[in-house]
Amino acid sequence: MDGSGRVAIGRLARHTGTNIETIRYYEKIGLLPAPGRSSGGYRLYGTDHFKRLNFVRRARVLGFSIDEVRTLLRLADERKRPCAEARVVAEGHLADVRTKIADLKAMERVLKATVARCADGTGSDCPLIDALHQGAAGPGSQIATARGTRRKRSVRRAT
Repeated sequence: MDGSGRVAIGRLARHTGTNIETIRYYEKIGLLPAPGRSSGGYRLYGTDHFKRLNFVRRARVLGFSIDEVRTLLRLADERKRPCAEARVVAEGHLADVRTKIADLKAMERVLKATVARCADGTGSDCPLIDALHQGAAGPGSQIATARGTRRKRSVRRAT
């Protein structure tokens, strides 16, 4: 730490549990403001960088996309912090999460049925490998079709 209470990127990374390359990436795409530099040219981060990086990390852990995080940061930076707009972002993300859960449940059903067909696995035929070879006509296509349909609906909702 230098005399002004600023820290180098390695310490910021350790303190927040964020990879150094991720911090640099967030700077590059504008999620984190560029830090000041030491006389030796090293990046020096302050309290605002810690707070902003923690905000970004929490949002990413919740699965928000980079664009959604950017929108939430913009809303957080506004003095009035319009909750209604943040809610719209969160509702859209919640819908995406629910779609992913439904997709995972469909995948679970298909895999469970396929594993059950494998019985004890001693035969020479393998239902799992057969199902994967079937391509578009196989059980996995039901998941892909459902996933594509849901995505089209959510895209229409967002526009």
